[in-house]
Amino acid sequence: MWIHFPPSPRVVQLHLLQAPPPPKGLGMQLGKTQRTNQFLESLKAEGEVIVEDVRPSIGQSKPAAPPPTDPVTLTVEEKINVTLKRDGGISNFNVQGTLSLQILNQEDGLIQVQIETSGNPAIHFNTHPNINKELFSNENILGLKEPSRPFPANQSGDGVSLLRWRMQSADESILPLTINCWPSVSGNETYVNIEYETPAQTDLQNVVIFVPLPALREAPRIQQIDGEWRYDSRNSVLEWSIVLIDNSNRSGSLEFIVPAADPDVFFPISARFTASRTFSDLKVANILPLKGGSPPKFSQRTLLATENYQVV
Repeated sequence: MWIHFPPSPRVVQLHLLQAPPPPKGLGMQLGKTQRTNQFLESLKAEGEVIVEDVRPSIGQSKPAAPPPTDPVTLTVEEKINVTLKRDGGISNFNVQGTLSLQILNQEDGLIQVQIETSGNPAIHFNTHPNINKELFSNENILGLKEPSRPFPANQSGDGVSLLRWRMQSADESILPLTINCWPSVSGNETYVNIEYETPAQTDLQNVVIFVPLPALREAPRIQQIDGEWRYDSRNSVLEWSIVLIDNSNRSGSLEFIVPAADPDVFFPISARFTASRTFSDLKVANILPLKGGSPPKFSQRTLLATENYQVV
């Protein structure tokens, strides 16, 4: 009997639209349900300025991945958990990954999967109990202990998990994103400067940096920004979004002004992003048929996503 690992949670992907700061009142992002529409109308009747955004809100999950069309689909997914100190250094760095196999037709289940990895000694792999551990250790091939049995087909989600891995580190140089924040009080105002930076060869998508703010009557005054922004007045959070970080914008900055506040108010800063390059750099090299003939066509999906990424 095949033992299933619990399915991994789906990754949240964000596409935010810049909301211009309202001259007065509070800007917010709301959905389109009937209840929300009634709520909007009541707020408007009270004279509050509403900034609506038709794109998905932070809490909504991304649309489901399209169903597989190739006979065999392999999904590499890594979740990254990072806690950074505001004055520098890492409190926590943890990456957890899975390799999942989805087979459309049972007749294609008599296969083995040959993989390649970066060979990073900091990454520790664990195979599913039904996988031949010796075969994997010696040849990087994932095959069942009983090769006469096929892999199960038509599984929900990403299919069955073949391999898991974990990586921990205290090396700041491998961070995919660093964030520095400098709040400075001057008179009755606080000037906040924030910078992000990514290393070479690390491209990030759908980056959103969430900066907590003191309770405000109006949106913060944005002095300079690389990217887009919006103000979540209900949660008193400034959302700074960059759709893509690549060689054209490895670093960027945001400067805004709010009334005088304790610098601790602006922490913890959190971030969300995705990337198509993983720390394991795991790739499927080949599909090996066990019944002879040509191997079934296969495709690979790869995703790195944040689970928790904070500066405290």
